[in-house]
Amino acid sequence: MKFGIFYEHQLPKPWNEGAEEKLLNDAVDQVVLADELGIDHVWAVEHHFLDEYSHSSAPEVFLAACAARTKNIRIGHGIKQTPPAYNHPARVAEEISTLDLISRGRVEFGIGEGATRMELGGFDIPAREKRAMSIEAGGQIANMMALDPYPGFDGDYFSMPCRNVLPKPSQKPHPPMWIACTNRSTIELAARLGIGALAFSFVDATEAEHWVKSYYDIIKSDECVPLGHTVNANIALVTGFSLHEDRAEAIRRGREGFEFFNYSIGAMVTQDCVPGRTSLWDDFQAARGDDATEKFIAKAMDSGDEYASAIGTPDDARRHLRDLAGAGVDQLIFIQQAGMNRHEDICASLEMFAREVMPEFHAGEAERIAKKEAELAPFIEAALARKEWMQPLADDEIPVIAASVKKAQVPDDSAIDR
Repeated sequence: MKFGIFYEHQLPKPWNEGAEEKLLNDAVDQVVLADELGIDHVWAVEHHFLDEYSHSSAPEVFLAACAARTKNIRIGHGIKQTPPAYNHPARVAEEISTLDLISRGRVEFGIGEGATRMELGGFDIPAREKRAMSIEAGGQIANMMALDPYPGFDGDYFSMPCRNVLPKPSQKPHPPMWIACTNRSTIELAARLGIGALAFSFVDATEAEHWVKSYYDIIKSDECVPLGHTVNANIALVTGFSLHEDRAEAIRRGREGFEFFNYSIGAMVTQDCVPGRTSLWDDFQAARGDDATEKFIAKAMDSGDEYASAIGTPDDARRHLRDLAGAGVDQLIFIQQAGMNRHEDICASLEMFAREVMPEFHAGEAERIAKKEAELAPFIEAALARKEWMQPLADDEIPVIAASVKKAQVPDDSAIDR
């Protein structure tokens, strides 16, 4: 199993001077530490206007900073908003390719569309069409990264003429593609598109096993028609994260933030919101109750060695991870920066995880991947054969772009002086 860390860049109110600066720089430092510890992936989402839930509106900048200070960790857009009103597809292709070059081929490219009226309405995106917009753009972004020149496109949601979209990525034909998933139906959509499933839902091992089976059954079926130029057959699942040798202390350090993350997801689509005047953290505290953490600790301590969670002791985490690895999950993504979780506690948890838990799950990973790739190879070959490919243009088919003027006008020295 592989492991990732995930960033919404949450910042509950009240906001103090310098809080955003500290939030982002602490996150970069955490990624640098994760790279040194051997964590496999960092993922950053893209959201807009979501006051306390997410200050991650420019993940390409954050991830570029991470890429510049790391050597091995995979740099993941989890996800980039791809409806054209958020980001023109050509600009996304340029950004992803540039980041892939800067990181020397470490980028993972997730697509998504957002879910809240705050975001969608801010960019005038119809909610009923956002998924179709995202998928149409995602396929064309892949074409832009792979084709020289890009032949042009006239689609349902955007059009552009033939242009050579530059630069081209380090990974050929383009970085691995993923899509954000919140339920079993979107997991199955990911499989039909031949891309990785970033599952932002909290499920137990039994439900995860059902999701994994559905996903790989479709990957192996005639339903799989790749969106991009490759098939990225992987399922990643998110989970809360906070480790300490004392289970109660791990829960005190991490449980509240994890609950806030979960609460916020629902609140953003079920509660009215006044831009710039949110009270999400206060509302969460009122709904949660003052003694919620201590009640949860008491319940967790009563369960003894049956307790399994990545918010707990290393032994607790091992039980939790073994269950999910047994269910076939390819990657577990830790939500460690959430709510008011402290930078120092996040770093300490990562260090403990890398020292006491991760080696068991990294052992044999290369062999697992090789076996999986060999098993899937004929199905992936068949899937790629089903794809309707955008055809490259022959040289005599590439349109000539007319010059702006017939002759450049160079001013004389006197004109420059004036």
